[in-house]
Amino acid sequence: MTRLCQVFGVHRSSFKYWKQRPTAIKPEHVQKLSKVKELFNASRGSAGARSIAEMATAQGVKLSRYLAAKYMRLLDVESCQQPRHSYKKGGAEHVDVPNLLDRQFAVVEPNQVWCGDVTYIWTGSRWAYLAVVMDLFARKPVGWAMSFSPDSELTCKALSHAFESRGRPEGVMFHSDQGSHYTSRKFRQLLWRCQITQSMSRRGNCWDNSPMERFFRSLKTEWVPTAGYGSFAQAEREILEYMLGYYSQLRPHHYNGGLAPNETERRY
Repeated sequence: MTRLCQVFGVHRSSFKYWKQRPTAIKPEHVQKLSKVKELFNASRGSAGARSIAEMATAQGVKLSRYLAAKYMRLLDVESCQQPRHSYKKGGAEHVDVPNLLDRQFAVVEPNQVWCGDVTYIWTGSRWAYLAVVMDLFARKPVGWAMSFSPDSELTCKALSHAFESRGRPEGVMFHSDQGSHYTSRKFRQLLWRCQITQSMSRRGNCWDNSPMERFFRSLKTEWVPTAGYGSFAQAEREILEYMLGYYSQLRPHHYNGGLAPNETERRY
């Protein structure tokens, strides 16, 4: 055995420890693992390690938050309440773009001013990111894209969708915040190819892009479940149903005088 350990480069003490390891399944381990899974499913994915430990202990299964976190890793589950949605800050590619829109949100015709933003959506096991482009005339979403990365690839896809679906209009202004996915060279090149003028909010001022903030607030309070969605496919399907169906066709909008965005554009 000594010779085999030398051949395979394994220390003898390590082999001895491995050989003497317990192989029988501990009922207590199975019970705690099952309880963690049960409580996580009961919370629809919203409970974290601390909450699960407290609920399990209250039900007679003693569990610390650290042990609960270990079992959650074994089950490959993660609470949707964890703050994993922070965006990357702009780096060397950041450029100064003036706030040309300057909160002039009252637009008199379609395809005059578009605005865009990115938000996060829980999709069962990780955060997904939704980029939306909105026409300010009727507050109608005209372009969108979803992915697991909040990068310029996502925002470019949303803008391209809007540009093609609206018939490649001319003279459009696009307004957004100063996120790195809007200041990147790739996104600015796409704006240049589409001959779209870029406008940006002032740093740290969400009111400069309030129509998009309001849209995402409506989406999350009216449509998205509290615990998020069970999968990426479900999230994409449900969100498209909201944007194309309920929000654009049925939902009355105060800015439109009580009309839905589609009806406002039809009457234009």
